[in-house]
Amino acid sequence: MRPRGGQPVRSTDVMHLLALLNPEDLLKKGGYLLLFGIIFAESGLLIGFFLPGDSLLFAAGMASAGAFQKFELNLWVVLVGVFIAAVVGDQVGYAFGRKVGPSLFRRPNSRLFKHENVEKAQAFFDRHGPKAIVLARFVPIVRTFVPVVAGVGHMEYKTFVRFNVVGGFLWAVGITLAGYFLGNVKFIHDNLEVALVAIVAVSLLPVTFEFLKHRREAKRSAGV
Repeated sequence: MRPRGGQPVRSTDVMHLLALLNPEDLLKKGGYLLLFGIIFAESGLLIGFFLPGDSLLFAAGMASAGAFQKFELNLWVVLVGVFIAAVVGDQVGYAFGRKVGPSLFRRPNSRLFKHENVEKAQAFFDRHGPKAIVLARFVPIVRTFVPVVAGVGHMEYKTFVRFNVVGGFLWAVGITLAGYFLGNVKFIHDNLEVALVAIVAVSLLPVTFEFLKHRREAKRSAGV
């Protein structure tokens, strides 16, 4: 695979990146500060779309339950911190969208910015309306761009804040608590990679149900 105007991306480079983003290692090396910084960045900064938000929250819950040897986080500090980081991150994304406006859609592609990501977020927002602010929390990549799109579309600020707080709580606090209560289950502890994939899959269920509901309503309206 060869990116535009650059050197080929080798499989070893991808493996190295995945190793750097290992949630347990990130927590052990960066602690609370890195945890809150990543959740903030993935929630509203365009450059944060590739960060491991779901898996990091789950791992933070596990660390709070003492699932990792010689390393433990305080549950209440984690819960308050990730909630604030998630909400403030979306607020920053919204403010950025309002300031940048339509010029965001004319921005040239780069390694960290792809128009398709903005377009997917726009379609998601158009389909679900204000509920997209909550639902997008559980969709990797989309959750980074939806608050920006809400700002571009000048969504009413009070409405955005209300859905942002609800979504930030359900996502950040919910997944962290899942890691806290499930982290010491032997199978999950011994198969962390599988557990992290499963938690992402489960987090997509609300979006799946909403999509199916939307399809049923569309068919009913069309008289099918």
